[in-house]
Amino acid sequence: MEFGSASEDEVFRREVRGWLDAHVQGDLDRRGWERMLGADGWIGLGWTESGYGNRTGTLTQQVVWAEEYARSAAPPRSGHIGENLLAPTLIAHGTAEQKARFLPPVAAGEELWCQGYSEPGAGSDLAGVRTAAVREADGYRVSGQKIWTSLAHEADWCFVLARTEAGSRRHHGLSFLLVPMDQPGRIEVRPIRQLTGTADFNEVFFDGAHAEHVVGGEGNGWRVAMSLLGFERGVSTLAQQIGFAEELGRVVRDAVASGAAADPVVRARLVRLWAELRVMRWNALRTLGNPAAEPGAPSVAKLLWAGWHQRLGELAVQVRGAAASVGPADWSAAAPYELDPAQHLFLFSRADTVYGGSDQVQRTIIAERVLGLPREPKGVES
Repeated sequence: MEFGSASEDEVFRREVRGWLDAHVQGDLDRRGWERMLGADGWIGLGWTESGYGNRTGTLTQQVVWAEEYARSAAPPRSGHIGENLLAPTLIAHGTAEQKARFLPPVAAGEELWCQGYSEPGAGSDLAGVRTAAVREADGYRVSGQKIWTSLAHEADWCFVLARTEAGSRRHHGLSFLLVPMDQPGRIEVRPIRQLTGTADFNEVFFDGAHAEHVVGGEGNGWRVAMSLLGFERGVSTLAQQIGFAEELGRVVRDAVASGAAADPVVRARLVRLWAELRVMRWNALRTLGNPAAEPGAPSVAKLLWAGWHQRLGELAVQVRGAAASVGPADWSAAAPYELDPAQHLFLFSRADTVYGGSDQVQRTIIAERVLGLPREPKGVES
């Protein structure tokens, strides 16, 4: 791990805190917020030696930024997919031309990205991709469907895993394509309504959509896609845990206010959740600086926090008793309906053990890649 001196890190923390205190005020347009972050140099702290980021930070300083951002209740990020997934992938696998074209707009907060991986019928089986891309004189023609595509309704671009070799199976014959979303008649985005009444992710239909850029070379999409997944969980895990701690604190206050904290079973569950959250933080710090030495660490972390967050959501409504079944506004109105924080936590966390790789997939990864158990049969590969 790369660390600055304690004094340097503390100066950086004060700078971060001061900037956030000055700018996190009132309702902010999410695109405008991304541009503000980019203009003041806060996008791309981890793009060290790329030459395309803004300011750069040590790993410790990246953690400081992520944690202070979470504590400040700053707006949800619309640009995190481009900054934390697409950009590191381009830095590792992209051409000089691709880096020059795509990294500066991400660093400036000008272009937003979404991820075209999951497909209907394939679940979490990424190698089951059926979206096809046919080579043309000036690029590729992409046809197929992606699902659970977060922020597709806001994105300017989508990185798409598509099958560029007809008749190929599993992880063979895949390519990692960069597809512009503004293609009327060729790309359709349909929101998926969630239990919470909102629609943050979508179905995306490609009907002959055009793509010029392939990252890592044609047929090497599986290698690039696996590299990207390695960037998916890192510093952001620690920031996520700041949010978890705030949610746990709210549940504790509700338990005290409702009298549920007098129940020794409830108290024991609260203490257990607190202890498990501390363990998750220590585990994240332990594995953060040397991911290669911990091949199963991302899967272990996902299993830990997904189940933990669901149990917290269940307890959040339990400690409030009958009051948890009453909404803060009239639920007879059309969606999106209004939920209080405990209700939103309970309903949203039901998906935690599915998205980002289901619990079953994480256990399979740990079994095969860490414990060396026999691989799960997935059909005949070509």
